[in-house]
Parts: sequence; C-alpha cells; structure tokens
Amino acid sequence: MKHVPRLRLARLPTPLERLDRLSSRLGVDLWIKRDDLTGGVETGNKLRKLEYLLAEARGQGADTLVTCGGIQSNHARATAAVAARLGMRSVLVLRTADPAADPGFEGNVLLDRLLGARLVLITPGEWKDRTARMDAVAEDERRAGRKPYVIPEGGSNALGALGYVHAAEEIAGQLAVAGGPFDTIAYACGSGGTGAGLILGAKAHLGGARCVGFAVCDDAPYFEGAIGRIAAEASERFGLPRLANVDVDVEIDDRYKGVGYALSRPEELGRIRDVAREEGIVLDPVYTGKAFHGLLSEIEKSRFAYGRRVLFVHTGGLYGLFPKAGELATVLG
Repeated sequence: MKHVPRLRLARLPTPLERLDRLSSRLGVDLWIKRDDLTGGVETGNKLRKLEYLLAEARGQGADTLVTCGGIQSNHARATAAVAARLGMRSVLVLRTADPAADPGFEGNVLLDRLLGARLVLITPGEWKDRTARMDAVAEDERRAGRKPYVIPEGGSNALGALGYVHAAEEIAGQLAVAGGPFDTIAYACGSGGTGAGLILGAKAHLGGARCVGFAVCDDAPYFEGAIGRIAAEASERFGLPRLANVDVDVEIDDRYKGVGYALSRPEELGRIRDVAREEGIVLDPVYTGKAFHGLLSEIEKSRFAYGRRVLFVHTGGLYGLFPKAGELATVLG
C-alpha cells in the first residue's frame, strides 16, 4: 500500500495493553488495542480512515468535507476536527428524531459546534437517502464556489478501509511485545469499514487470524454484505488478498446490539462501569461498550470461545458517554 497517498494525522502506533485482572478472572490472555488514543479531539478509529480519505481530498483540491452520521456520531466529530486542523470547512448531515428541535450542546454535538461545523439535521426516515442528501449538500457547496469532498458514513469505503489494513500491520509489529500472535481480534461493527480493513489486514499480516465483529446496529447478513463489498473493492483497487468465502471470513455476532443504535440496556451500562473499575478502561455506550459486553459475555459462557489469546480493538467514542449521564447514574453506586 506504499503507493496509496496517506496524510499522517493519528498518533501511531497505538499501544497494546494486557488486561491483567480480567485475564486472571476469565482464564484467558486478554489484550486491548488502544485506538481510543489515536489523537486529541479527533481521536478514535475514524482517524485511521481519515488519513487516507483526507489525502485524496487534499489531492483533489477540496476545501470542504461533507459527511454523515447519527446526532452523536464519532466519525462526524472526527471529520469536523480534522477539517478545522487542516483549515477546511465541514458540513455534517446528522440523523435525529426531531430536526426542528435544537440538538443541544452535549457530547459530540458540542464539539461539532465548537469546531465550526455546519449541521444539517435529517429524520430517521430520511436517513435511507443519506447519500443523496450528502450529494445535494455538496452541490450547494459547489454553487457557493467551494470544492467539497464527500466522505461516506463512518468513512467506510475501500479507501477508508486501508486505515485498518495498516492497523493490522501495526499489530503484527507489536506481537513480540504481546508475547505472540492472537487467536482472535474482536471489534465493534457499526458501518463495516473497520471490519473490512481488519479482515484484509489479518490475511496480509497476521496469518489470517480470526476477526469477530460485534454489531451495534443492523444484523449479521447486512454487515456480511457491506464488509464483503468494501473488501472486494479494496482488494481490486489496492492489490490486497481477496476474501475466499465471505460467509467464513466475515464473522459478525449481532446478539449484543441491544434495543437499537445508541440505545442502552442496564446490563451494557453495568459492563462499562465494571470494566472502568476493574481495569481503568473507559468504554462508550454506542460501540465499544456493547461489543466488549458481547465479547466478555461469550467468554464467561465458554472460556476459550475465541481461543486462549484475544485482542479487543478499542475504537474510541468517549464523548458519547456524556449524553448518557442520566442513564449511567442509575448503575453507579
């Protein structure tokens, strides 16, 4: 991938850390990849994808970034932060229950506004046409004399997926510190780009290690299709290994997505509390909290469900905790 332009935005490599108390309690060797530490306000897994997407945007002379997400989107916040860092404008198409209501000043929305992003609010019903809405926003920007670059939901396309192909290569370089290879790499799956990159990267750099995504929305067939498409395009464009069998290579567990995207159950919030108190690791309620809850729940049922050595990729999302303060208060004692 050396020929693919990349803008160095993240603080890499992010560390691998062993979760000593959880490992002792569960009887497995459990590690975490701290991609919640990729940067400052723009931190999280999205920054890895933006390194490639922004290189293309800059190469095209873009001065405005257009993207989309939920009202508390980590990806949208990271895009707004990178835009400000590079002297660009940002327009965020955000899904919310009531676009007529002020979205407030909590969590990622506070940061979006602080960073000067223009917010375009749409309903859940309009979300299915989000690509068309972003294209319309981009056309408005062109008519205003600007040069927009449209980034898909979560930065999840073939180019963005290269961020996690590179992450897998980074993990391979850290295996000596970790004491050897991992049987399974687990991650939160919300749009498919991280999964596509990890799976391709594991084939290229990690001996085809098992990758398990825990869905935080939608279902397994949806993500199998999305990841399969992204991976196929990335393989074709960038000469990466191909997925021989999507049904085998793309492993998604959709049993822990709970009651819906960004909606929390007490058991998920309780897990976030317990992990914070046991390991000093803070998870978020939208992505990593659900995924790590799923991972630990399965290990608690069957110790070696994912082998003896497991790595969880912490994809960030800290700011998503703050709008959940009221709900979290119910599990804090």
